[in-house]
Amino acid sequence: MSSDGRVPLEHPELGDILISERELAQIVAELGRRITADYQGLDPLLVGVLRGAFVFMADLARAIAWSVEVDFMAVSSYGATTQSSGVVRIVKDLDTDITGRHVILVDEIIDSGLTMNYVRRLLTDRGAASVEVCALLVRQTVPHVDTGGLRYIGRTIPDDWVVGYGLDTAQRWRNLPDVRAWRAPVTSAE
Repeated sequence: MSSDGRVPLEHPELGDILISERELAQIVAELGRRITADYQGLDPLLVGVLRGAFVFMADLARAIAWSVEVDFMAVSSYGATTQSSGVVRIVKDLDTDITGRHVILVDEIIDSGLTMNYVRRLLTDRGAASVEVCALLVRQTVPHVDTGGLRYIGRTIPDDWVVGYGLDTAQRWRNLPDVRAWRAPVTSAE
């Protein structure tokens, strides 16, 4: 049972809980403390990478003890698959002028670093004073150089596909309060 009395969801697609609700709260609180210390008086702009970052970013914004503004971008390199196409496209752009702003890109997971590097370059080219990345999760196989020196990392995880706390598979399981391994549905061979 979870801390709020809910019974954990059971489903054949859901594997073990890799990061519990309690651990997620601790990770977010620590990231919020670090960002608060680093951005005193700078009123950073949090830019959430939709759709997955919405849960993490809401909690992160509340964990920062300074005024923050928020905006969102939607980028795609996956479609409905679990393999990146390698092509990044902007689906929804920012509504905020970022010229001279201190921007923190907020993403729930860095899988390859391709999308985040693309977005960082784009926002830097648009005149942001600084662009840092805050990722809840980073895959173990992401080379540090490919992520452009991530400043805020919550946790490194194995390469297994995960769901929950905003993370999905084909838009499913974002609503889980924890992060779990995902098991691909078994299909019968004909």
